[in-house]
Amino acid sequence: MTIRPILIAFGLLMFTAPAAWAQAAPEQARAALAVVQTQDRVLGRSDAPVTVIEYASFTCPHCAAWHQTVLPALKARFIDTGQVRLVFRDLPTSPEGLSVPAAAMARCAVPEAYFDVAQALMDGQPALRAGGDPNVWLSQGAAKAGRPAAELQTCMNDAATQSALNAGVEAAVAGGVTGTPMFLVNGRLAEDSSLEGLSNMISGLLPAAR
Repeated sequence: MTIRPILIAFGLLMFTAPAAWAQAAPEQARAALAVVQTQDRVLGRSDAPVTVIEYASFTCPHCAAWHQTVLPALKARFIDTGQVRLVFRDLPTSPEGLSVPAAAMARCAVPEAYFDVAQALMDGQPALRAGGDPNVWLSQGAAKAGRPAAELQTCMNDAATQSALNAGVEAAVAGGVTGTPMFLVNGRLAEDSSLEGLSNMISGLLPAAR
């Protein structure tokens, strides 16, 4: 499956930076970030007691490293056991000519394939950053999308897809998200996104720990 790289007009692009929480953001906007929306892509049970929200970009090297080294263990320990649901929210970073089409493509995948596409893009990022062909990188994600290439391309170029991505970025900016990756655990900023750091936060929020 081949996907031609495209650039969707995108008015609010973030640059990769250490995760931060802008305290100057209105409290109501920051609180709104913790609310799971119908358009969110979710991995795990909807009734999980702990919600981890990830803000990430498919061209952010720190995001790719987290997906390769932390997520598998976090998934096995907490997500697969029904204790945590992971919400992935796009925050495209430079170069936007790659991160925006990648985000659009993942969003256009069949819902149950979203995280397979995301993982394929994260896994392929090191080769891309080493000078690999962007079309090959996108095609690796498209192969997991569960939709014909032409259908996927049409969705990627659709104004509704652009609007959904823009709305997500606008909400993140309003809530004080300033970089990727950034994690909220039941609405609280995770200062340490390592497996140990997240596990400590999650364990303290599980019903058995109270």
